[in-house]
Amino acid sequence: MPEYTLKIRRYSPETGDAAYWEEFKVDLEGHRSVLEGILSARATTDGSIGIRCSCRAAICGSCAVRINGKADLACHHHLDHAAAESPDGNTITVEPMGNMPIIKDLIVDMDAVHWKKIQRVTPWLLPEGPEPEREYIVPHENMVDVTQTMACIQCGACVSDCLSMEVDPLFIGPAALAKAYRFVGDPRDGQQYERLKDLAEDPHGIYDCTHCFMCIEACPKGVAPMSQIMRLRRVAGSDQKINDRNNGYRHEKAFVKNIEKYGTLHEANLLPDSYGGKFHPRAIPVLAGSLPAIVPALLRGKVTPAKALHHHKLPDQKQIRAIYDTVEGRDSRNELNLYIEGYEDEPVLKAAGEEERGPHS
Repeated sequence: MPEYTLKIRRYSPETGDAAYWEEFKVDLEGHRSVLEGILSARATTDGSIGIRCSCRAAICGSCAVRINGKADLACHHHLDHAAAESPDGNTITVEPMGNMPIIKDLIVDMDAVHWKKIQRVTPWLLPEGPEPEREYIVPHENMVDVTQTMACIQCGACVSDCLSMEVDPLFIGPAALAKAYRFVGDPRDGQQYERLKDLAEDPHGIYDCTHCFMCIEACPKGVAPMSQIMRLRRVAGSDQKINDRNNGYRHEKAFVKNIEKYGTLHEANLLPDSYGGKFHPRAIPVLAGSLPAIVPALLRGKVTPAKALHHHKLPDQKQIRAIYDTVEGRDSRNELNLYIEGYEDEPVLKAAGEEERGPHS
């Protein structure tokens, strides 16, 4: 039976000592989970190891930790896979999730950050009008639209690895904003505009996401929180026409128009275009405020006046234009839900000696 080394981050606040690393040897089969390894170490070596867990079936989300530097469910990560990912092929580092206060060892305070931010987005339906005589009838396509966000098990892995939250702890965060789309996309909710207006006007809301994709990589259930944040932006800007005070919507439109015109990003024009153009009253104080960053760049040759004033278009700009024409020519926006979309005749991988079966066999 293989022997694995678990390098666990320890912290006991009652002692007053700083956090430290401690190694434990566990003799378990490689297909056993990291959680089983931790529980084995606690049962045989040190009963004081703190870990939160419950179902052991990747459903409850309780055992989320960082394994080799990345957030994941401890019950969902096999020992042999975790060891293969480590630098020496054997030592598995386990530490508490990030962006949340540590209570003890691998246990973090979910109430202080994760659940507080979930409450921030009003996580329940706010219907308007008289109640129907029977149940609410929701169109199938609407339920398909919110199914991906409903798959969230509130494990906090996306919150742990969110780089925006590291820079701005007040950022509402990927888990809460993904939860917000579950109600924004539900036709039974009567306050879609109010929800989106609130999240767009909040300086730590939907436009505080920096598209780092870390939440998508961390999510064990394929919720893709960043994709849900982008959906919130599209509905807020394109559908509800919310022109927020944070300039987030105008900044996104400036990106789109910039690429449409040049094929590549003309960064010198991006900032003024986000505020209405170089000579717009909104743009002048912003451009003046950026001089401390622009002047050193000019002096060091990172930016030249010629490049700043003149940007070459791509030679195949017509192809870029064709993409825009195709997208803008559609009667409605395509929203692809990657969690459940597929094809009826999509083959299923077959075992040796079995016939190929369809997905609904």
